[in-house]
Amino acid sequence: MNEFDAKAEGWDGDPMKVERARRVADAILEQAGPLSGKRAMDYGCGTGLLGFALQPHLAHMTLADASPGMLAVLGKKIAASGLANLAPLALDLTGGPDPGTRFDLIVTLMTLHHIPDTDGILQRFHGILNPGGLLGISDLDQEDGSFHGLEADVHRGFDRSDLCGRLERAGFGRIRFSTPYVINRETGAGMTPFPLFLVLAERT
Repeated sequence: MNEFDAKAEGWDGDPMKVERARRVADAILEQAGPLSGKRAMDYGCGTGLLGFALQPHLAHMTLADASPGMLAVLGKKIAASGLANLAPLALDLTGGPDPGTRFDLIVTLMTLHHIPDTDGILQRFHGILNPGGLLGISDLDQEDGSFHGLEADVHRGFDRSDLCGRLERAGFGRIRFSTPYVINRETGAGMTPFPLFLVLAERT
């Protein structure tokens, strides 16, 4: 059982995670333009907080994750909701095959910093988006490692200019950033703000 499997059952009990997903969803809806009729994927969806928030505005939402624990909780939520336009999917784009379909929108929240090969995952996203499709990534701005702790083997957030260049090299254009949410977390320096960016980029 990995870290996310262990945390799955209590994930939705954290009001910050619920509010974070809602605020990011609101920013996507405000900035992405009309989503009616579009097919989307939430990659690294966890229990589906972001995907559920976007679902009413989409034709279909695929909720993809590599954690069996998260997918188990997600499956129960989808069944309880009775919503027909949500589908869970076990998917790991860091080494596994493509999902076999293309999307008009891919979103991901607090997942990118857990993926070692940033350029590789951006290329995978580009490959499964329809031409003109939109990628929406929300994650940590560059920080000093105090968010997860210095021992954690993750990216310490992202520099926006650097990420913009990586997106351009992966084949994306019309790249724009905003700051939809700030996480306040206790660190060795006291209560510390960690801004989250939202970047929207179009597949060219």
